[in-house]
Amino acid sequence: MVNIRSKSESKSKQILDAATLLFTEQGYSSTSMDLIAKHANVSKQTVYSHFGNKAELFAASIKQKCDSYQMTQVSLEHGTEPADVLFILAKRFVAMLTSKEALAVHKICAYESKSHPQLSELFYQEGPERMVNDVTKLMAEFHTKQQLSIPEPRFAAIQFLNMAKGECWMRVEFNTKKQISEAEINSYLKASVALFIKGYSL
Repeated sequence: MVNIRSKSESKSKQILDAATLLFTEQGYSSTSMDLIAKHANVSKQTVYSHFGNKAELFAASIKQKCDSYQMTQVSLEHGTEPADVLFILAKRFVAMLTSKEALAVHKICAYESKSHPQLSELFYQEGPERMVNDVTKLMAEFHTKQQLSIPEPRFAAIQFLNMAKGECWMRVEFNTKKQISEAEINSYLKASVALFIKGYSL
């Protein structure tokens, strides 16, 4: 039973990797299930047995990409300072947000929103919404452990994630000539974390 599950999970990842590559390089409309099957080196029937349709596969590829940055694994461990946890969270968030795949999916949703309006909804549910929900739990934990005063954890989560995006995301999104260096990003995120903690201090 373990081997069967392992093989099934391996096939799913194989399909997801191929789908993610094709979606980000060719867009949603130009990527067919046949093409995904070919690139994944599996049959079309195998693709459909793992994922019911292309929209479901698109959503799953977004979820896998988000999970690869371990956003959901950032938690408040015993004795860990909020500033340390938030800085790690912010770093992973910016890295994910500015990745080639994330930028491509964002553009796909914007470009194909009229012909495929469900794409934006799928992207939001599997990307931003999941992220906000996970960070909301972290904010609630800060509040419960009386490390910060956060009576509205969801508001705080949205504030923090949007503050973390900063100039770096804007410049990458618009592909400006000048980009923000790693040192500048770290400096900005540390200052943002300090400001956030000051705003929600007890």
